[in-house]
Amino acid sequence: MMSTQMEQLLSAMISYETGSPKRAQHLVKVYTFSKLIGLGENLDPHTLLVLEAAAAVHDIGIRRALELCGYSSGKLQEELGPPEAEKILASLSFPRDVIDRVCWLVGHHHTYTDIQGLDYQILVEADFLVNLYEDSSPPEAQRAAYQKIFKTETGKRLCREQFPAVRTGA
Repeated sequence: MMSTQMEQLLSAMISYETGSPKRAQHLVKVYTFSKLIGLGENLDPHTLLVLEAAAAVHDIGIRRALELCGYSSGKLQEELGPPEAEKILASLSFPRDVIDRVCWLVGHHHTYTDIQGLDYQILVEADFLVNLYEDSSPPEAQRAAYQKIFKTETGKRLCREQFPAVRTGA
């Protein structure tokens, strides 16, 4: 039996992604980096809960986009993800204010301008950390992401530690 609501959510999301180990593993990695950055940035417990839940469901719109359209652009994910996220969060009895903010974050997590809130900033940074690796991004993309996306001290440190091109400028 799962002991916490967050463990239940992670388990539910892995089940939701049945047949797609890449998406299941991606969400676990983004969740882990989000939590690590959130703790490093001393988020209050409520904001950390929102961040962790958002990280777990951030790409929930991909499956629906593929079913409806045959592709899953960032904009489609932002459009189709919030209703799916709301269903799963409500089924696990997350508080309404958490559901509302998580759905908002899911609906904006591919929008990198006018980032509002530390939960949003950290979610984007964690997703970038994972995507830079999973996409085998070239050094110039790593450096550009570091300069344009990363704002938190913890996120910047994690990026420098993982991507030598960011550290050395080479």
